[in-house]
Amino acid sequence: MRKFKIILSIVFLLFSLSIIAQPDRWQQRIAYNIDVNMSVINNQFKGTEKIDYWNNSPDTLSRIFIHLYWNAFQPNSMMDVRSRELGKIVLGTDRDGNEVRDWDERVRDRIQHLQPGEIGYDSVNYVKLNGVNQKLIYHETILEVDLKTPLQPHSKNSFEIAFNCQVPLQVRRSGRDNAEGVRYSMSQWYPKFVEYDYQGWNANPYIAREFYGVWGDYDVNITIDKSYMLAGSGTIQNPDEVGYGYVQSTVNRQRSNGNTLTWKFAAQNVHDFVWAADNTYTMIKRQMKDGPLFYFVYKKSSANDSSWMALADTIQHAYPFIQKTFGAYPYKNYSFIQGGDGGMEYPMATLIKSSSVGGAIHEFMHSWYQGMMGTNESLYPWMDEGFTTYAELRTSAHLKRDTGFAYINSYTSYFRIVKSGKEEALSTHADHYNTNYAYGVASYSKGSMFLSQLGYIVGENNLDKILLEYYNEWRFKHPNPNDFIRVAEKVSGIELQWFKEYWINTTRTIDYAIGDVNMVGNNANITIKRLGLMPMPVDVLITYKDGSKEMHYIPMDLMYGAKPAEDQIKRIMHNEWPWVNPEYSFTISKTVTDIKSIEIDPSQRMADVNRVNNKIVVP
Repeated sequence: MRKFKIILSIVFLLFSLSIIAQPDRWQQRIAYNIDVNMSVINNQFKGTEKIDYWNNSPDTLSRIFIHLYWNAFQPNSMMDVRSRELGKIVLGTDRDGNEVRDWDERVRDRIQHLQPGEIGYDSVNYVKLNGVNQKLIYHETILEVDLKTPLQPHSKNSFEIAFNCQVPLQVRRSGRDNAEGVRYSMSQWYPKFVEYDYQGWNANPYIAREFYGVWGDYDVNITIDKSYMLAGSGTIQNPDEVGYGYVQSTVNRQRSNGNTLTWKFAAQNVHDFVWAADNTYTMIKRQMKDGPLFYFVYKKSSANDSSWMALADTIQHAYPFIQKTFGAYPYKNYSFIQGGDGGMEYPMATLIKSSSVGGAIHEFMHSWYQGMMGTNESLYPWMDEGFTTYAELRTSAHLKRDTGFAYINSYTSYFRIVKSGKEEALSTHADHYNTNYAYGVASYSKGSMFLSQLGYIVGENNLDKILLEYYNEWRFKHPNPNDFIRVAEKVSGIELQWFKEYWINTTRTIDYAIGDVNMVGNNANITIKRLGLMPMPVDVLITYKDGSKEMHYIPMDLMYGAKPAEDQIKRIMHNEWPWVNPEYSFTISKTVTDIKSIEIDPSQRMADVNRVNNKIVVP
């Protein structure tokens, strides 16, 4: 174990050096040493944090901010009010004629009805900098710390925080006693430093959206009733003492003689830490060859055992494909933990409501786009949720050996919101979408379509290379949209700023149609019309009555390049289409009477909002 820890330290030192060495992109760094003592009687705990914080920025910081997420679980909090206000919006009616409101169904108005023993709170007793108490200013879920001595650029600083918390009745992600009976789902549970980056402080109040944190190392000691089994981020440092399947059954466990047990976790180069606890948990383990050890931790019952075993087998089967397609998982272990209110990802672990394969794959794929990339989810939720959805759908299709269009549900969802008139641009801050509906479709569906359409623009083989290069270049560095686009441009040799601007910063739609088909001399002339406001390159498949086919490819001028041919069909590349022109015509070598059909984008990767005019069949 000592040898492994030395090797792991070297690996993460190299990660840290690569982060520091990255041109023009400094990052803060943090190390937490957290000790908490949990009472399972009153659902409260006290704790201390000893924190080393490296201000690697060029700025002098006169204040810092700290997240206190659980203060959201109190009547009339911002999360409570926001949920109730969005619930007043009527989106339509269901099949039975009942109103469909814009609730997050998991939250609704539940926070408003929490009783004193059911609310959550994070109460900080003090924050000390280098042993000196600092001035504290509460902003509900954000604690402002006015520093008596500012943090100098490129300096290391030592903080100490004492806090006490009450675990809320489970409402959203965090909490106790969820619908499946899990006692504790402990996410967003500790005072957590807000990230300061090249855009300044990211002190977003917690109103139900997701997270952004400082890369760092965690040593976490949790003392709790010894009848409870724990699982979480990181690797357990005292497996012989805690037992519960974390060691081989032949090992003589050195259990505590008292009523409590201290669980010691460590995690390196992560931006958050989650844990869960229950007194009926059990575990399945799967060790991957040249890969992580998977833990599957769930409430034991005869009904659960077979489904969780099936999930473990599926994940074991899926991992080699995931590793090959998206990059290797770099940590020693990963835990799928029954808890929370549905799937929710954290570094090295996830809380999942059940053994649903689709949900588990989705949350595991967050290990890449949330766990390793760590993109700012307030500003760019689609870069996490959308890319993860793409990876989930692609992996699921691989498991099912489904050769059809894997992303159809994302496209259907997107087309529906376009028709509703409620779509908002992907550039909208996650907290400030007008509806939960718009946030969900943008982040998940339209975000995943960013990648599937990119495959259409640059070619699927190039997309695969882009995903791996993105993983290699930007993991552990908090990439933004332009960082991804630059990778895509370098790999593909195609300029893509236009795609970023249209798809992310606007709600302009794609709509192409087949226009006139006429004879010009001895050849057929085909006109394609751009009816939507977003320009794209266009694939046009012509099928002839003799059974032969031609793919006519029209690059768009702003690309300054062209994608490679993607299949065995004969491809004819035409001159580029200037984006200002509403129509484009090209001539083929055969007559109109030779044509059986003409179809725009037969792959259906282009998000054309009206496919009715995309194909004609010639009598």
